[in-house]
Amino acid sequence: MRQKLLAEFIGTLFLLATVVGSGIMAENLAGGNVALALWGNTAATGAILVVLILVFGPISGAHFNPAVTLVMLARGDIDRTGAAAFILTQIIGGIAGVMLAHAMFDVEIVQASVKNRASIGQWISEGVATFGLLMAILGCLRHRAEAVPYAVGLYITAGYWFTASTSFANPAVTIARSMTDSFSGILASDVPAFIAAQLMGAFLAFFVFKQFPAEEKA
Repeated sequence: MRQKLLAEFIGTLFLLATVVGSGIMAENLAGGNVALALWGNTAATGAILVVLILVFGPISGAHFNPAVTLVMLARGDIDRTGAAAFILTQIIGGIAGVMLAHAMFDVEIVQASVKNRASIGQWISEGVATFGLLMAILGCLRHRAEAVPYAVGLYITAGYWFTASTSFANPAVTIARSMTDSFSGILASDVPAFIAAQLMGAFLAFFVFKQFPAEEKA
């Protein structure tokens, strides 16, 4: 379990350092072109997800996401104690990743976002984004588990562009991003609604995929 928690911590830390750091870099270099900044943020996030899942998947399952951990708990792939430890570690790792990104770019380490993301469209987007993320994971786990890293990276890359919320799809990411007043931020008061939508999307995917044939066992 110590190795698994270390993997979850490092993975979530690097995920958030990439999300926030690439957002800061993109905003600095894009010259006010929001689409260009979003593309820079998107490409870095999709790429790092593939790398992190390839590296840490064999160790912890590479959840890096409380919604994924809770679905795996519902599937019986992790027990309650392990799930609680994973989720706490993911949240701490995410916050540490945001602080690391701030340190790398010589900005104030502790911040609070003022970026408003409260609307019905944003909440629907987070439900859709998280449903799709779990769709990619659960679908690939059935017959092509080796494809999970690429499916997740590609799905999140697409999600940045087809959802109004830019596809957070992760409660730990959402909490951590409330602590950066940068391109990637979210107002703290908007976090609970995002998380509620994410969990609904995740468990909808869980119940939908229970209707399909069971995964093949090695």
